[in-house]
Amino acid sequence: MFLRNRRCAVALAAILLAASTGNSLATEQAQQRRAGRDVRQETRQGARHTKQDCRAANQKSNPQCRQDKRETKQHGRQAAREIKY
Repeated sequence: MFLRNRRCAVALAAILLAASTGNSLATEQAQQRRAGRDVRQETRQGARHTKQDCRAANQKSNPQCRQDKRETKQHGRQAAREIKY
């Protein structure tokens, strides 16, 4: 009887340990996703400003300014991937 209760206690402890480890991993992943999302949102604003500044300064044609915006956004996406993975 004592051995059976002990096995149940050990099994319960193992289940609780596994569950708590999973929760911390999920929380960490959520924080990484949130950080990546924040980086992408900041990048969008930066890309808009990049294009507006380019057009205001009349440095390049509109397609070239769009390409600069795309490149800025791509760098932001890459930074978000580095945070997330």
